Amino acid sequence: MNHWPFIIAAYAVTISGTLGLLVWSLREMRRAEAASEALRREK
Repeated sequence: MNHWPFIIAAYAVTISGTLGLLVWSLREMRRAEAASEALRREK
């Protein structure tokens, strides 16, 4: 039985999940920084 398809799929899922989490985190960080800057400008 060849295990390579499972190994490749597992790596693909892991890498895509990591990249998705990275992109989501960066977008949320930028949104939070913009909100923080907006609050700072209100004062």
